[in-house]
Parts: sequence; C-alpha cells; structure tokens
Amino acid sequence: MAGHTNLRGGWAYRVRQFIAAVRARVSDTERAMVAATLTPAELRLFAAMPPYDQRHCLDVHHTLVAAGHRDPLLLRAALFHDCGKLDDDGRPMPIGWYVAATLLKRAPALYLVAARICPPVRRYAEHAWRGARMAAQAGSPPEIVAIIRHYHDPTPGGRAALLKWADEQH
Repeated sequence: MAGHTNLRGGWAYRVRQFIAAVRARVSDTERAMVAATLTPAELRLFAAMPPYDQRHCLDVHHTLVAAGHRDPLLLRAALFHDCGKLDDDGRPMPIGWYVAATLLKRAPALYLVAARICPPVRRYAEHAWRGARMAAQAGSPPEIVAIIRHYHDPTPGGRAALLKWADEQH
C-alpha cells in the first residue's frame, strides 16, 4: 500500500499546484526586478507567459537566490525558462492541457503517445528546446540558450543542473 499512499500524495501535490496556479500573482516589486534583470526581448518572453508560469519562474529564481546562487546568466534563464510552453503564435497553453500533461507524466508510456498525437502535450514535452530557440531568437547569450535547452535533460550539467534542481522544488 505504500505506492498507493505515494500516489495520493502526488495527487494532493498536483491539486495544491493547480490552486496555486489559479491564484498566481506577481508583485510590482518582482515585476521591477524582472525588468531590471532581463533584456527587453527576454522581458517580452516573460511578459507573454501566463501569470502561473511567471510565478513559477520567479519562484525558481528566488530558490536559486536563497541557495546562494548569484550567476547572472543562470538567474536570467530562471526568469523565463518556461517560455517554450507558448505556442508559435505566443499563446499560452490552456491550464486544462497543462494539468493533463503534468498528470500524464506519471505514466511515461502514455505521456509519450500523447506527446506524439496531441499538440498541447507535444508543446509541453518540447518546451525546453522550444524555449531555447525562443531565447536565441531574443538574442540571449549562448550560455542562457544552453541552460534552457538542457535543464530537462536526464542528467544535465553545470548551470542547467542547477536550474533543474530549482525547478524541481516547485
């Protein structure tokens, strides 16, 4: 029954995560920090994300800062690392598909099938390389592009590993 307990804990976590997404807010102080940190093109990527992804990216950034990280490239990458969840027209993933994709990840074989046949799940599955492409198009330095491209790799290295660690805290 231990697995059953873990499953319930997983579902409870996802419910809390969904409620937090619906309630997501970004303070004026945080918006000012983001504007002072990112280039204008990177700021447009941040601004295009829905509030729940902005909040998540800020939480990841704050986690890195709280852990003592001061690398400006890592911290910039953290602030818009999920921009690849936007579609090619800059529209965010509807929250229902977002929830479906995160739940499907618990069943990897089903998730892979869904990523092949369902465009929103595919976008979710590909968001790291999509975000890296968007960062490159925004003129971000190659180091930021690499961080975003590789943070979802099975065993990322360097800055990408730090971003993955912070991302997994949220």
